[in-house]
Amino acid sequence: MTEEKAANDAVVATERPRPHVAVVRIDRPASRNALDMNVRRQLAEAFRGLGADDEVRAVVVTGTGKAFAAGADLRDMAEASAVEIMARRTHLLWGAIADCPKPVIAAVNGFALGGGCELAMHADIIVAGESARFGQPEIKVGIMPGAGGTQRLIRAVGKFKAMKLLLTGAIITAREADAMGLVSEVVADDQVLARALALAEEIAALPPLAAQAIKEAALASEDMPLSAGLALERRAFQLLFATADQKEGMRAFLEKRTPKFEGR
Repeated sequence: MTEEKAANDAVVATERPRPHVAVVRIDRPASRNALDMNVRRQLAEAFRGLGADDEVRAVVVTGTGKAFAAGADLRDMAEASAVEIMARRTHLLWGAIADCPKPVIAAVNGFALGGGCELAMHADIIVAGESARFGQPEIKVGIMPGAGGTQRLIRAVGKFKAMKLLLTGAIITAREADAMGLVSEVVADDQVLARALALAEEIAALPPLAAQAIKEAALASEDMPLSAGLALERRAFQLLFATADQKEGMRAFLEKRTPKFEGR
């Protein structure tokens, strides 16, 4: 296989298994879904497209085979210079995932290490299989996390748990990750995708504008004082009263019927 052909191979697939639900799947099982530049570009393209698609209300991200994503593809960077790494501007590719306005659920089986763990932490909900393993082992190969690992991990689990993982490169089980607050729930390995899809379907049945407003307010407030976060929440709450879904939801509740939300 030529380098040009490899660069053009589609290794990130987008599926629509249920109404208003999309699945983004990394399909490199032979390399445990390692994240080379080709994968990162395709992930960014997929998330940009889904973020702008009004038919999509929730996104599930997962990997093919026995790994979610085993980390960066070291063959893709081992001999690179600092200038070459800088020129890749990978933060723009990760930003496409972080900026996705739709709720994102990571369905994690097997390894989620390094960039794979960072990818999972870009999600809003993480469903992990019993055999899932998480970690930021970059220190073991002479570097450090570069896609938000030092920032998102410490926000998720606190300073002392995060620093232990970051400074030792330790790999933890799904149950350990659950106990420290790194994942939302742990299920049997053969139920991971089904559970993630069920959550996505549940969210997709709810008013999408409200879901997006909740995600925006919750994530933006991480970098704000409490007073500013409360002001943002209050304004978003007030603006939702301009939506047809708010009227439909409250009328349906009062009329004791199932609401039909249209994202208006």
